[in-house]
Amino acid sequence: MPAAKTATRVRPSFAVERFALDNGLRVVVSPDASSPVVAVAVYYDVGMRSEPEGRTGFAHLFEHLMFQGSASLGKTEHFTYVQGSGGTLNGSTHVDYTNYYEVLPSNAAELALFLEADRMRSVALTQENLDNQVAVVQNEIRVNVHNRPYGGFPWLSMPPVLYDTFANSHDGYGSFVDLESATLDDARSFFDRYYAPGNAVLTVVGDVTTEQVREWVERHFGDIPARKTPKRPSFAEKPLAEERRGVVHDRLAPAPAVALAWRTSDPAKLSTYLPYVVLAEVLTDGDAARLQDRLLLKDRSVTSVGGYLGIMGDSYDARDPSPLIIEVHHPSETPVETVVAAIDEEIARLATDGLDDDELARTVARMTARYLRELDPVMGRAQQLSVFEMQRGRAELVNELPELLEQVTAAAVQKAAATLRPDNRALLELRPETTS
Repeated sequence: MPAAKTATRVRPSFAVERFALDNGLRVVVSPDASSPVVAVAVYYDVGMRSEPEGRTGFAHLFEHLMFQGSASLGKTEHFTYVQGSGGTLNGSTHVDYTNYYEVLPSNAAELALFLEADRMRSVALTQENLDNQVAVVQNEIRVNVHNRPYGGFPWLSMPPVLYDTFANSHDGYGSFVDLESATLDDARSFFDRYYAPGNAVLTVVGDVTTEQVREWVERHFGDIPARKTPKRPSFAEKPLAEERRGVVHDRLAPAPAVALAWRTSDPAKLSTYLPYVVLAEVLTDGDAARLQDRLLLKDRSVTSVGGYLGIMGDSYDARDPSPLIIEVHHPSETPVETVVAAIDEEIARLATDGLDDDELARTVARMTARYLRELDPVMGRAQQLSVFEMQRGRAELVNELPELLEQVTAAAVQKAAATLRPDNRALLELRPETTS
């Protein structure tokens, strides 16, 4: 029988160039003339874990404030200029960063840089804007959490079970009491502390040249004064020594659900962290995945099963601590302990018997294909470059990640599976009933 041919793998080779301004702003440029579009992204090294006690939800609230006008622009004008140029824009708040971004025709690239520089220089912090955006965020919480089945499960309800410290366990969306007690002084202090040029990464991807971007960036960002940037604290916690359990009640959920979470290796140490990323895929992604095959196809005991790294499913853009989470939705007639026992059996089987090279190769190939699809749009590339530069100091990882995934061995995945035990996890049940 002839030997199997080795597949020819395509390696990403996106350009990665960088420079920095005297005020500390780090800039990454990835020229790509394949289409006349450009993505501009600004990532600030501040997220939900940075919020002080008594100010839950403040990082997200401040994201909203950044769209309410700036030194040269009135309220909504940022939207007017971008959308009037044929572009789109948005922002988002994560556990470890807050980002803002635009995608526009390349002839509007300088406009996007001017707009981002203007609000980095001086966002419009007024009592009117603060009051208005507190109300907007509260309504967003009502829509996305309070009045939606499974709202906040498990990303808001798991951290208090899994973690001990305020930074890791609090509600990053925010309590209404904390949001309403936020003051203008809080907002000004937050801006001065975290929105300094030296606490940000600016990334430009698309139909530009590095020379032109440098000229624009120096013109629009160069005169923003440097400010002292905060030293990032360690948010590490001690490993769990026993199982922790919690229950949440959901008056809108039609059926129960359960989530299991384990603390993983530090995401900064890719050699020990990536096996967990692969493990989550082996267990839950695709019809051939271990838990999909067992729970959905054989036992027919659940309606859905998923697994991911990070509280918000952000495998490659979260710092330590970051959990592996398995989330299962099941019918009321299936006891939760039956579901959990089946999960434990499949993880134990993987930890004991391992997986063969073909299963590993298929899994990594699927992960790599999805990763490359996500990098194809200029915005997807800008987001990944920004995170790798901010958290690892190596935007070049955008090209290196597929090969690093291929270097994950079956033995490493088996070793990671052996750490997912009942005695070191958090288990959170969602029950479709009221607390009365």
